[in-house]
Amino acid sequence: MGGEAVPRPDNRVLIPTHGLTPERPPSPLIWDFAGESMGANWSVRLVPPEGADRQAFQRAIDDELARIVALFSHWDSRSELARFNAAPEGFWAVSEPFWLLINQAMDIADDTDGAVDPTLGALVNLWGFGPPGPRAANGFGDAPSLPWEDEITAALAVSGWGRLRLNRERRAVQQIGGLKLDLSGIAKGHAVDRVSDQLTALGATHHLVEIGGELRGRGVKPDGHPWWVELQQGPDAPGPRTVAALFDLAVATSGDWVRKFETYGQTYSHTINGRTGRPIDNGLTSVTVLSDTAMYADAMATALTVMGPEEGPAFATAMQIAAAFVTRGPDGLTETVTPAFRAMMEEGA
Repeated sequence: MGGEAVPRPDNRVLIPTHGLTPERPPSPLIWDFAGESMGANWSVRLVPPEGADRQAFQRAIDDELARIVALFSHWDSRSELARFNAAPEGFWAVSEPFWLLINQAMDIADDTDGAVDPTLGALVNLWGFGPPGPRAANGFGDAPSLPWEDEITAALAVSGWGRLRLNRERRAVQQIGGLKLDLSGIAKGHAVDRVSDQLTALGATHHLVEIGGELRGRGVKPDGHPWWVELQQGPDAPGPRTVAALFDLAVATSGDWVRKFETYGQTYSHTINGRTGRPIDNGLTSVTVLSDTAMYADAMATALTVMGPEEGPAFATAMQIAAAFVTRGPDGLTETVTPAFRAMMEEGA
């Protein structure tokens, strides 16, 4: 996903089913902003309110993204998350925004039985996807080595959302020693929502925000048309080109092509299954989720990917989540969509 798409007659078009009616934008202008943060490109398109100061919006976006990095980046040793990961055993008081997000992450972990788990940093690092960097070569060329079984067992011993304890009276999180939080499964979506909220507070109630492929749209463009975005479901996805109208809607995709490495003829994805301590290997190549907020879409795209091609669609259907699954099998790639996703297709037909 990136930028705005233009619907064509041969597109598959998704229209929100929430039944909301957009208000008229306050001006005929669209302001564009772009930059880099959290290891990804970001972009914002907004309809400015009357008398708006462009620099005020630039500062608001930059300040919000810098605040999120200072809180939740596990790549920046100065962030609150990195300092918790390096702390000795004990309960550590955390800031209110850190506390709120870790509680949300734990609620999602509970709802998904750990398919989204904020405590897998040790395993992410072990497999070469964290701050320590890629794994060293295996000695037989440039291909990365694989972790030993005892290394995986050791990382599992300090991982798992069931081990994380929260002291609500002290607003404190327990460090059991070696536990490493990793909020990358929800952080970009959370950042999109926070930037969107800041724009709304400044009067730009019509906008489109993207960070690293996670998007959220509010309101519509000056011409009354929605913010159109093209869904990315990975190379050779079997479905037609799909565009979604992000009118008060967010979208996120989890794909095995995004970050990976290959060794001994096997591909290892960056998405870790906390139940096994290993990268997923269940045939799913991508999961796309549409929801009210980018954080929920981000989290559920990861969760459904971990759940796999059978449990994932069943869970999404039961939870009325609009999701599309692309699975790699003996006969190539196939797509499965949930009833909520299909309802959006029918709205756009």
